[in-house]
Amino acid sequence: ILSNITAIIPFSIMEISIYLTITLGVFFIILFIKLLVKDKENRKENIIKYSLNLSCILSIFLFLFVIFAGTNYYRYSFSKIHNMSVEESSIDELYELNMYLARKAYEYRHELEFIGKDINDEGVIEFTDTSWKELTKKASQAFDNLSFVYPVFKGTYGRPKPVIASKFMSRMEITGIFWPFTLEANVNVHAPDYTIPSTMAHEIAHQRGFMREDEANYIAFLACIYSDDLIFKYSGTMLALTSAGNALYREDPVLYAKTREIFNEGMIADLRDKSSYWSQFNDTVISTVSNKMNDTYLKANNQKDGVKSYGRMVDLLLAGYKGELYY
Repeated sequence: ILSNITAIIPFSIMEISIYLTITLGVFFIILFIKLLVKDKENRKENIIKYSLNLSCILSIFLFLFVIFAGTNYYRYSFSKIHNMSVEESSIDELYELNMYLARKAYEYRHELEFIGKDINDEGVIEFTDTSWKELTKKASQAFDNLSFVYPVFKGTYGRPKPVIASKFMSRMEITGIFWPFTLEANVNVHAPDYTIPSTMAHEIAHQRGFMREDEANYIAFLACIYSDDLIFKYSGTMLALTSAGNALYREDPVLYAKTREIFNEGMIADLRDKSSYWSQFNDTVISTVSNKMNDTYLKANNQKDGVKSYGRMVDLLLAGYKGELYY
């Protein structure tokens, strides 16, 4: 209900609330300092009073976080709910998964080139013909389609919202944020366009109660391939292919090179554009601090591997592939 209410507002409430919090925080810090300077006799009492007030405010936000999101880190996993057999796999099975994903991505990218929609002069996907409103409708429809196979996704939820300060999110190496206080799915729209549909689906997965990063990525892949739209199918498949490809490269670079032979020019152009885009933000002060904060946040919420938990998506992909859950 809350996500449907906040969806009425077209802009990100999260973004506005962050700006407002920073502004009010600076304002009250200045007032507090002035009070300490003027009222030296009651300085100790004032510090205690302000500390208690701050503790109460933080406690309220912590309570809301636990109620709206925190408890979902401890829910049954997606694999357990749907009796997926997640087990160790051989390198050959990982290679087969990569070949399957590469062929599907090739197919979708070839079809996109054929219709000539949302592809710029450099051969890179760019949303020139598709609006944000259209994308959000397609994202909602993708989850509607997915709910016929996985009923846990039934229901209506607020549509993802674009973040105005998306470039700053890129500097923090963040593609999307689920804001638990308003149940909003917020998306970095400055990132390479072909990645945006899968990011939208990832944040919607959080919105629907799956907070683990590996599961949110896997659900994003499922939602995208069940979409009726080619760009969503391609975006989700490329998300899965990137994760599976990285795992295969670590295990056997030669087999990985064989999967790369399948990539068409369009796929390579998109990957190069993505690599070029994110390389400018690597190892900066902002990105380093952001990654450390994200790592701490994940570990504090029952994801003991921290940012490494993103790699577990490959186990889910393999389980689904061996269970013939894809088409």
